[in-house]
This record gives sequence, C-alpha cells and structure tokens, in this order.
Amino acid sequence: MKEAVLYSRTTGKVRCTACSRYCLLGEGQTGFCGVRKNVGGKLYLLVYGRAAALAVDPIEKKPLYHYLPGGRVLSMSTSGCSWSCSYCQNYDISQRREIVGEHLEPEQVVKIALESGSDGISYTYNEPSIFSEYAHDIGILAKKHGLFSTFVSNGYESEESIPYLSEFLDAISIDFKGNGNDAFGRKYIGIMSYSPVFETLKRLKSAGIYTEVTDLVVPVKGLGDNLDDARTLSSWIRDNLGPNTPLHFTRFHPDYKMRDVPVTPVETLERHYEIAKEEGLRFVYVGNILGHRLENTYCPNCGKEMIERYGFQIIRNDITSEGRCPFCGEDMHIIRNRTLNFPR
Repeated sequence: MKEAVLYSRTTGKVRCTACSRYCLLGEGQTGFCGVRKNVGGKLYLLVYGRAAALAVDPIEKKPLYHYLPGGRVLSMSTSGCSWSCSYCQNYDISQRREIVGEHLEPEQVVKIALESGSDGISYTYNEPSIFSEYAHDIGILAKKHGLFSTFVSNGYESEESIPYLSEFLDAISIDFKGNGNDAFGRKYIGIMSYSPVFETLKRLKSAGIYTEVTDLVVPVKGLGDNLDDARTLSSWIRDNLGPNTPLHFTRFHPDYKMRDVPVTPVETLERHYEIAKEEGLRFVYVGNILGHRLENTYCPNCGKEMIERYGFQIIRNDITSEGRCPFCGEDMHIIRNRTLNFPR
C-alpha cells in the first residue's frame, strides 16, 4: 500500500483522478476499482507492489502490430478494474475486488523483465490506469535499463492522468468494446458513455504516446456488432488520429457472464474490416482467428503482403530496415528498434 499521486482533497473527502469515474471517497471508502482507498484523508493504492499475474508475451498479443514487431514484453497486472465487463476473459483478476498477488517492488519487476530477455513491460490483463502509480515507478526504472513500457487499456483514463503517464509510457493499445456503442456500454460494461475514451485518444495523440486501437466485436442484439457503429468509429479514428492508425477488430469468445453468446462470425469481422478500409484507414486487422489472412500486414499502396503472422507469431517480415515496402517504397508506419531480433 502506498499513497497515490492521482487524487485531490476536498472537505473531508478525496477525489480519485486516475480514471474518468472520478470517485469521491469518504473516510474508509474504496473506489469502484476496488484498489484505491481513502485512509485518514489520503488516497492509497492498495495494490502497490502486488502483482496478480506475470507472463512473457510477444508484443503482437497486446495487440501492437506496428510498434517494435517481434519484441517480447513482460506482461503484468494487479487486481481490480474501472469497468465491469460481463464477458471479461480475465474476470478472476479484473473483477476481483480484493487485494491479491505476489509482493513485487518495482525493482523486482524490472529485474524479472531483464532476466527474462524481455524488451519492455506491458501493463495488462486488468485495467492498468487504476494502478498508475505502481506502473509509473516500474516504468521510470525500466527506462533506465533500456526497457519500454506499454498499456493495454480501456481508454477510461482521466485528463489529469495523461501527463503523469507520459513520463514513462511509450505505447498503448486502447480496446473499445462493441464498436463504441453507448447502449452496449451501459448494459454490458457499466459505463454511461464512451466519450471519455474518445477524449483519452485525443490526449494520447497530443502527448506523443504511440497508439493502436482495438475493437472487440460482440455479437449481441445489434449493439456490439452494429456496422453503422463500426463506420462511425473508423471515420472518427481517421479524422482525429490519422489514417495510418492501426485498427484491430477482434473476435469475441464466450466467457464470464456471457457464456451463452456465440463467437463472432468470421463474416462479421471481415465486413468490419471492409468498412474501415472504405473509410480510409490504411492498416486494419482481424484478430483472434488463427491463420486468417487479415492478421497480416499489407502495403496500402501496392497491396503486397509485408508481414505474415500466425496468431501472435511473425512468420515473415519483408519490410525494409527503413520501415518501407521493398516493392514500391511506401512508408509502412512501423516503429522498429534495430536492437531487437526481428524475423526476416
């Protein structure tokens, strides 16, 4: 447990500023996330130094396809979350409103990352913004050792949190659910609106934090897989983040409280892909369908296949060391680190 940074004091209460819920907490009260508590008029992060999950993953799993492809990250989480998704695959971690996990101070996390041969650290599995202070202290130390930091986030960060996160955060994957449909968010996530997510995306761009966008397409009642919503989301990304922003449409698998909902049809995801391309996005992907051709990266100019993937594994990478298509010279907007061992 450690005093938080992201909060303010009011008369007899504290207001958490880690996420867009802005929980106002009296003495002894804990925020929606379950891990930020008013103790003696100060806000404490109860999961500071408590890692609930650790694993080494390919960075493609986040998914980040254009940021250091082929890199390895130490993935870590705490418990708790700022959302209450009915289908969460990590519900045993994220929806657990109790403090669990192994005691690991920032120095120990960085040591594990280095010893595992990881190129960076990814804060994931649950919503990382709720443990921003823990991630911050790890990330600052990680930078000193040449490690990068990434978030896998729902995008519900507060305005106040972005400058704090920008001190260490290099890249982020923002995961929309249900095409950003507000009715879907109210019914299945526990939020009133996706507006804070859109604001976060604009702030991340202003802060210079590299961003990719993911959309979990949930086939429920025309809410989570609505094609008009997919078009609206795609055009918003084009106009506000730019046409080179990667967008991933991922397949839903039944879990937690939504085990009765079937997997997303492949045809639905392919139609989402087509719509995003029609709206001018140049790098669009389909995910969670092993071996599908739309897992691969294609040159938006000549159409040649540049990176072949099988799941999260890179089979072939033909992009030049300058990040261009070898056939037509098009900029592929890939951030590459030549110190990593990239597949060729």
